[in-house]
Amino acid sequence: MARGGLEPTAELLDYLHRYGARTDPVLDRVRAETAERPDAEMQIAADQGALMELLVRLIGASNALEVGTFTGYSAICIARGLADGGRLTCLELSEEFAAIARRNIDDAGVGDRVEIRTGPARESLEAIPTTPAFDFAFIDADKTGYPDYYELVLARMRPGGLVLLDNMLQGGRIVSPDTESTRVIDALNRRIHDDDRVDMAMTIGSDGLTFVRVR
Repeated sequence: MARGGLEPTAELLDYLHRYGARTDPVLDRVRAETAERPDAEMQIAADQGALMELLVRLIGASNALEVGTFTGYSAICIARGLADGGRLTCLELSEEFAAIARRNIDDAGVGDRVEIRTGPARESLEAIPTTPAFDFAFIDADKTGYPDYYELVLARMRPGGLVLLDNMLQGGRIVSPDTESTRVIDALNRRIHDDDRVDMAMTIGSDGLTFVRVR
């Protein structure tokens, strides 16, 4: 089979849904409620959430950062993976999304580990001291802001810290960028590929998920 040739059939996606991640009633509710929204495409899949929780556990992260929280699914997964006493700082532009996320995070039993800061992500990041503080970061916000977020987050990561960037393949449109967002992401993909400050790998799953380890 050619690389990347796996066809995501309905049967295969159903199999992945059944066996690709362990969920619970809270995560199932968050996913179901979010699916009813007109902007539901911003929600990460259950298998991606499970992968992020596992990664956070594997690296022993105690201080995590999320840029773009939406309804809170990814934040719950990250928070559950944190070491004892760990903290997650979520940056969310929308007051509406922040309120929904707050309720969902509290219902998941991890509210004491999570702080949600509302407002433009760039301003929120600039307000965080430029010292190596975070072990893990997840960037999943407005795509045109990614280049700024990447640099601002990188400056605040500890050596060995892991940054995940979502939607780096733009639904396949990345090979022929024809919108501002795809052109911005294409340029960032090329920058990360050549960035000697980090180790990196991009996967085809989750619409292109890039892993960046700070050297």
